[in-house]
Amino acid sequence: MIRQKDVTIGLVVPYSTDDVPAEGPILYPGIRFIPRGVGVQFLTHSGYEVAMARVLPAAEDLARQGVDAIMVIGTSLTFYRGAAFNAQLIEKIRAATGLPVSTMSSAVVDGLRTVGAQRLAVSTAYNDEVNGYLRNFLTDSGFDVLALEGFGFNGFADPHVVTEDAIIALSNKVCAEAPKADGLLISCGGLRTLGVAKPLEERHAIPVVSSMPVGFWAAMRLVGQSGYVPGYGRLFEHSKTAPTNSR
Repeated sequence: MIRQKDVTIGLVVPYSTDDVPAEGPILYPGIRFIPRGVGVQFLTHSGYEVAMARVLPAAEDLARQGVDAIMVIGTSLTFYRGAAFNAQLIEKIRAATGLPVSTMSSAVVDGLRTVGAQRLAVSTAYNDEVNGYLRNFLTDSGFDVLALEGFGFNGFADPHVVTEDAIIALSNKVCAEAPKADGLLISCGGLRTLGVAKPLEERHAIPVVSSMPVGFWAAMRLVGQSGYVPGYGRLFEHSKTAPTNSR
């Protein structure tokens, strides 16, 4: 296991600038994160295609910076072509860099499996087309999607203005539509969700997994850490054991 104070994690981020998502330093203040942006402009197939061409070069640049692992941030950026493509992307980056690698879409899958969620209620930032890509990805990954609804955004920056109250309201709606769900997924790293897991878990008595927090949780596990943090929901509070193998 790498000592936490020695960890440096490379982030391929969807931004047009090299910025670390705010959630990372809040959850894991002792970790050094190095970001490289790939410039997603629109939450659409064409918007993802432009950015996807920049992902591998960004990862290779991070490897040259001496990072210990690489996380590709951006849920829809990594699920829009499907589960098989997401797996191929991880293998391609791993082969090119020789490092532990994961994506936010794989982090979502790992997080859901860790909390034992199989039948899902899903709230998102996306339009119907991207929601369809997500439904297919989750189904192909072995989950049952009982309800799925999004805010309908197309612009990359649109999700950042959504309040936690609005996220909770949409999540309450999909949970009401899927009373047999045993997990709630909130998808889109642009939605600010650090404060929503606890109240939603208390109300619906099911675990909550959301994109940006679970992405950082999975990044920590790439370097042999448990990802444990109190106060942010079941996934973080129950993750007291480090994984036996990193990606």
